[in-house]
Amino acid sequence: MNAQSRITIDPAICHGKPTIRGLRYPVETILELLSSGMTTDDILADYEDLERDDILAVFAYAARLSQIKKVEMVPP
Repeated sequence: MNAQSRITIDPAICHGKPTIRGLRYPVETILELLSSGMTTDDILADYEDLERDDILAVFAYAARLSQIKKVEMVPP
């Protein structure tokens, strides 16, 4: 399974947010855990059905999102 196939979008799962293999782990949640200081090993220990390649797929997905040419800020 490659990185692109690990990130899925299904309107019936997590309101259509990108998730890992349809397991109801939104990409944004994994990114939030990583940005809070958790390591990949910490996440894998807490979420036993995730695999190291899932976390790498999240990184690859985030990298692709950062390549978007224009981002419009929405006021709070």
